[in-house]
Amino acid sequence: MSAPRMTLKLRTLSIRSDAHWRQLRLAASLTLLAIPLSGCGTGALWDKFMAKDDTFVEEPADKLYNEGLYLMNKKSDPKAASKKFEEVDRQHPYSEWARKALLMSAYAYYSAGDYDNCIGSATRYVTLHPGSPDAAYAQFLIASSQYDQIPDTSRDQARTEKAIAALEEVIRKYPASEYAVSAKAKLEGARDQLAGKEMVVGRYYMEKHDYTAAINRFKTVVTQYQTTRHVEEALERLTEAYMAIGIVGEAQTAAAVLGHNFPDSRWYKDAYNLVKSGGLEPSENQGSWISRAFKKVGLG
Repeated sequence: MSAPRMTLKLRTLSIRSDAHWRQLRLAASLTLLAIPLSGCGTGALWDKFMAKDDTFVEEPADKLYNEGLYLMNKKSDPKAASKKFEEVDRQHPYSEWARKALLMSAYAYYSAGDYDNCIGSATRYVTLHPGSPDAAYAQFLIASSQYDQIPDTSRDQARTEKAIAALEEVIRKYPASEYAVSAKAKLEGARDQLAGKEMVVGRYYMEKHDYTAAINRFKTVVTQYQTTRHVEEALERLTEAYMAIGIVGEAQTAAAVLGHNFPDSRWYKDAYNLVKSGGLEPSENQGSWISRAFKKVGLG
């Protein structure tokens, strides 16, 4: 090969080589630029690399607890207070502050109307600290949370049953506590609600002229809830239902027991007039289940 041709070939190779390296450098530059802009995983790594170092700093238990009290009492913000009390338990789980904060979180949740979380915190307190002087209050918070959710008599009364069970637990476990008195009052209210539900169903059957089914409902009120305000109407309804199916002896007994225990009741006047309309008088049969039910609890 001649010298001029050799020189031309080398020059051509040099030009191509330079172009090749420029292409490699460009590709490398594009690759580097693509790193922070590519998929989610790489972006997350980049964010983590660029993020500030927010190191967790533990706060003193008494500081968190007092902040919770401040939010509760001064700011009237039970939701925010409950978070502070929970933070005491999270950061200092085995301290005396955690025990007090757990009870306060239950109270804060109750004040905020967050009954499920109140029940959760109070149940945890009773479980962890059954011998504590405050266990009675924790149990009362559980019962009160159930009680405050009792629905009206047109709806299912499962919540009422739970409230009754929880209130009876307070009375059974802590009979000498101040909360037992309040629990007894709430218990009467819950029982009255169950009696009201029986009356609603009983009246429905009366309208349908299903007197046997109605009698069974009113009987439940008389035998199980006779200390509630519904018992007077239940006795009058029994008088009405028994008269409708011709069992006049039981109708007379229901009217007589009603008159004996509640002589000034408007329901007694209705029962009396109903019996009289059939040419009869109220007359108590001592062997009737109605008479026995009232004597069992010292009435009549």
